[in-house]
Amino acid sequence: MQSKPTTIKEIARILNISPSSVSRGLHDHPSIGAVTREKIKQLAKSLNYEPNNAAILFQKGKTYTIGVILPELSEHFFSIAISAIEDEAIKKNYTVIFAQSHDNYDQEVKLVEKMKNQRVDGLLVSISKDTSKFDHFEKLNSFNIPVVFFDRIPPFKNVHYVACSLESATIKAVNYLLKKGHRSIGMINGPSTLYASEERKDGYMQAITFNRLKFDPSLVVNCDLTEEGTIDAANQFLNHKRKPTAIVAFNDYVALFLIKYFKKLNVINDFDIVSYANLPIISYLDNSPVASVEQYPYLQGQKAANILLDLIHSPNSENQAYYNTIVESDLIINDVKE
Repeated sequence: MQSKPTTIKEIARILNISPSSVSRGLHDHPSIGAVTREKIKQLAKSLNYEPNNAAILFQKGKTYTIGVILPELSEHFFSIAISAIEDEAIKKNYTVIFAQSHDNYDQEVKLVEKMKNQRVDGLLVSISKDTSKFDHFEKLNSFNIPVVFFDRIPPFKNVHYVACSLESATIKAVNYLLKKGHRSIGMINGPSTLYASEERKDGYMQAITFNRLKFDPSLVVNCDLTEEGTIDAANQFLNHKRKPTAIVAFNDYVALFLIKYFKKLNVINDFDIVSYANLPIISYLDNSPVASVEQYPYLQGQKAANILLDLIHSPNSENQAYYNTIVESDLIINDVKE
């Protein structure tokens, strides 16, 4: 059986000195004589003593860990963001704990509680598609655990966040389709609970009305971002009295579901599709989206991590200004006919 780790108390008992003297001797404190310091270090070495880092960090009031809660770790966007978060955390000697909500509100609530119990110094979050209440994050204030949201953010300003300019991105996307000659443009949006869905819809409406076209709310269909939800939205467009000739999809995954379904129906060539996220895989598709919005996940993760680390190391202040950081998007054209 493996023996228990040697403690400072055990070294102190053997040398017949106080545990505090052992601790000071191990840290070369000048109050402990050179001879005693050497005895302490030699005994500690012979007993394979290792400091209890958890206890030391607890005394300092920091664990040098940050938590990250994401909808799905497998999504390419979040895997890129994770790389940036880890890169920035390592620079400051922080460890990162990752967890995924699987786009489920109840799971997200449980994960926030677990992160609190793990005594993380701060939390980075991209909320689930079902999240419409934020009490579980507000409770962290009393534990001095700062939270920075990124990509999927709450629908208010009094939080720290980093996000892409989805409204302006959607204006670019719709204007691009209008320039290609489309006059009936559908949108497969995300759940209404997501602020990102509202931003997309606002951008869509602005582009349509600015170009002196009538906004038709029935051409904006919310879905749950699943394949089944995408197919249901597609069928609404196929049966619409103003059947669209172009569709703006919530993200590349929704676009992939849409392309798969339209190919099955042999109507894929009837539509131009624009999406968000700019996944590398879309450039290899025979029927890829004609354009996709680049949301710069690495930059978002990098900025969010740096903001969180600044908050952890800055003095507590009731008048702390909120970091509301917007990353500008770009519309990446994939249309081979361009």
